[in-house]
Amino acid sequence: MSIVVIGVNHRTAPIDLLERVSVSGPELAKAITGLVSRANIREAAVLSTCNRTEVFAVAERFHGAYADIRDFFCELGGMQPDELHPHLYSQHDDAAVSHLFEVAAGLDSAVLGESEILGQVRSAWEIAQAEGGTKATLNLLFRHAIETGKRARTETSIGRHTASVSHAAVEMAHERLGGIAGRRVLVVGAGEMGEGIAVALVGAGATDITVTNRTQARAAQLAQRVSGNIVPFSQLGAALREADVLLTCTGAGTIIIDHELVVAARLGISSPLLVVDIAVPRDVAADVEQAPDVTLLNLDHLRDWAARGIALRAAEADRVRSIVGEEVERFGLEATARQAAPLVAQLHEKADHVRLAELERFANRLASLEPAQRETVEAVTKGIVAKMLHQLSVRLKDDAGTPQGERNAAAVRDLFDLG
Repeated sequence: MSIVVIGVNHRTAPIDLLERVSVSGPELAKAITGLVSRANIREAAVLSTCNRTEVFAVAERFHGAYADIRDFFCELGGMQPDELHPHLYSQHDDAAVSHLFEVAAGLDSAVLGESEILGQVRSAWEIAQAEGGTKATLNLLFRHAIETGKRARTETSIGRHTASVSHAAVEMAHERLGGIAGRRVLVVGAGEMGEGIAVALVGAGATDITVTNRTQARAAQLAQRVSGNIVPFSQLGAALREADVLLTCTGAGTIIIDHELVVAARLGISSPLLVVDIAVPRDVAADVEQAPDVTLLNLDHLRDWAARGIALRAAEADRVRSIVGEEVERFGLEATARQAAPLVAQLHEKADHVRLAELERFANRLASLEPAQRETVEAVTKGIVAKMLHQLSVRLKDDAGTPQGERNAAAVRDLFDLG
């Protein structure tokens, strides 16, 4: 069996295609259940963010799993394989492991080193676990990925300057406007990304922040945290009329701000409005940029903007890649050692069965022993078995995954009749 990753991301696909294959909430749980029911997939987890949708799987056969996961993407996005194929990438075994570790470390993000991805990787793992999608192999893989991401951020400065996509969105707006201070800012969405935007706004000097969200209680909590105001989501148009800057990132999954709404809200207003939409799928319709005095920026603009800062963190990226390499090797050692674990357990079980059978054969002779003496016999016989099998068990674990290990395992199965 192989570990595989198949997906699309911000480097291989335009934003409209990323929108079509984005999956979250109840649909994500259904996706995992559907994936593990396919013929060639034993375990599966789905990582779907504003930058990517990727399936990590343990596959019986790579080509069979590729076809299963390709079909999953086609069904998700309502497209034919020919439309998807140019944007789809795949990796397997060590390359797939390295890819996930680089993602968790922020190396594969549109904003190099951003920190939000680590929480998204953890969330993808937790959802897959809850749906029964991950077992021994993917649980081990994702645990190591989280550890890699933590090491990257504690041992290097990869995320020191731009820590998240939401932070980068605020920086981009700050640069475009020549400053955020004194601007009237409307934040749409009070989830993790919305919170990141609001906190970054305060850091950039914004003092006039209004928050709106479908769930007003969450908007109120976020507004209180940044000393801002709230407006009911039903009054979004009125809030747009008062804003100089709109930053939006909801999980609505559909357009919530269209051309008609913006034109009506800004009627008679001559001051410019900057709109920054970092949601996937997008919150703001593309034709909003045609409204008078409106500038619309989305994730495509953010990627172009962030690319300018990559050179500043290139040296740190090299250090992170070294960490990724170390962690890939460590994962490989632990994974191969685990391959031997069932055989070692089987060997010890067989030996203990023999030990117990011999004690039973001499039960009459041992019947006169005192309880303490019987405990001594039990301990001594267990100790003999453990010492006899210790070196053999160590060799099986150390050589697991190598040709010598395969030969050793075959010999043990044959000699001890382990099947």
